[in-house]
Amino acid sequence: MQSEAIETTATPTDYNKSALRSGIIDGFKQALPIIVGFIPVGFTFGVLATKNGLPGHLTVLMSFLVFAGSSQFVAVSLFAASMSPITIVITTFIVNLRHLLMSAAIAPHLSKISLSRKLLFGFQLIDESFAIHMANIDRNNFGETQAVTVNCIAHFCWTAGTLLGVCGSHLITNIKPLGFDYALPAMFMVLLIWQVKSNMHAIVALVSAGAAIGLYLAGAEQLCVIIASIIGATAGVFLCNIRKKQS
Repeated sequence: MQSEAIETTATPTDYNKSALRSGIIDGFKQALPIIVGFIPVGFTFGVLATKNGLPGHLTVLMSFLVFAGSSQFVAVSLFAASMSPITIVITTFIVNLRHLLMSAAIAPHLSKISLSRKLLFGFQLIDESFAIHMANIDRNNFGETQAVTVNCIAHFCWTAGTLLGVCGSHLITNIKPLGFDYALPAMFMVLLIWQVKSNMHAIVALVSAGAAIGLYLAGAEQLCVIIASIIGATAGVFLCNIRKKQS
């Protein structure tokens, strides 16, 4: 009796599941620096917000709905100083203006997804996830599943860190000795190193950093990031044009 070979073929559903699983795993791996950085910084925010009189449930809700670390720290400091709500709103809006630049840069790569998914993506887009997405775009390795995974992990870690900070705030009298304030700069350094692939990238990074530090020392604390971003982007375009002329 002759045995028959059994041939198995992968269906489109199998390929879709495999691509989905691969995108989630890749996104999780790329989000590891965010996990390491966001939980302690979110914890710090939860403690500081609670210590400054913001109710615990509103602190966690703020991290979930606002999801913008720097502006949240600014808002809490203004709240502690008894500033008016309109002052807090305007100041945090100015701090978050850089998101317009980030959204404009990444929008062309989201043209194939629906408006509702674009809105969710834009809501979860932050400095750290933007850095990862742009690095993937440069390597032609940008995918929706991967990108959404990074965004969701960042959102979850920030909110979870805040919740832990709120719950542990009564146990901590002074958060500075814990050194959590170094977590965010360290995370940004890792993300920056990932993106520096040439001398031009290094020059743009140094120009942006120098501009941000100079503007901060000059008193433009709320605008230094967005102005430095514009200066850095301008320097990048200038260097690209020079390279094109030389080639």
